Amino acid sequence: MRHLSAFVETVHSGSLKAAAGRTFLTQPAISKTLKDLEQILAVSLLRRDRGGIELTREGAVFQQFAEQSLAALNHGLASLDALGAGAAIPLRIGALPSVAADLLPDVILGFAELSPATPVTVEDGRIGALVDRLRSGDLDLVIGRMGPPETMNGLSFTQLYTEQVVFAVAADHPLQGSTDIAALSDWRVLYPPKGAAIRPLVDRFLVARGITDWPKRIETVSEAFGRALTLGPAQAVWTISQGVVARDVAAGRMRTLPIDTAEMAGPVGILARSEEDPTPPVRLFRQALLEAQRETRHPHAPLR
Repeated sequence: MRHLSAFVETVHSGSLKAAAGRTFLTQPAISKTLKDLEQILAVSLLRRDRGGIELTREGAVFQQFAEQSLAALNHGLASLDALGAGAAIPLRIGALPSVAADLLPDVILGFAELSPATPVTVEDGRIGALVDRLRSGDLDLVIGRMGPPETMNGLSFTQLYTEQVVFAVAADHPLQGSTDIAALSDWRVLYPPKGAAIRPLVDRFLVARGITDWPKRIETVSEAFGRALTLGPAQAVWTISQGVVARDVAAGRMRTLPIDTAEMAGPVGILARSEEDPTPPVRLFRQALLEAQRETRHPHAPLR
């Protein structure tokens, strides 16, 4: 387990120095652990240079099985802890902010009726960080946007719906009803930071319209900060996934500008570790997802 952990952390960190910091080992210690692993397997897993590390062909194959093995072990250890404490095995869900704010509350309430004894932990954040925790076994499922193909090794993706990025403003904003995207440059614009799932979509959308930057742009991933600036005196324009502001729009606090953003739509779904049999709580959670979409008439496509 020590060898596998060192290998996986090094791959995720991109360098021996970063991996040493995350595993609380010295760089020589983690380097020796990796060499020991390569000797055990009789193959080279990593190429090392001053720029960092790179997986060999054998290393790329071994990575997904190492991640799955660690995830299974971590899940088993958590289950033993829960049994030893006389508690039910918990369900740990990671979600993008748009999912956490829109669909997930109804899902969690439905799941509580299906499995009332199961404790649930919900965490939101950037998709990259959530996927890393899914691989390591810290999370059982992640609900979010599908990443690039190279980030999906060892993971499965079940699409739930397609979600657009919108430009949201306060209900009484002077721009409400405007389709002139150039007019946004006169206002503070909240923009997804690098690493956010929707950032590449927004960048391409604006470049296609000749917009390379907004002078009053503020990059943020904070839902609380975004809501405060959008509804407050600053009257900011919030570039955000539709689900984050869906309840504000339904309550009449916000409106979305009638700018056609269809090309910024992307699939949202369930990410799970592939080749792993779902536990009973995971199966019931998927069932709750289906029922929540039907009962609330969620405006997205049904679960496939």
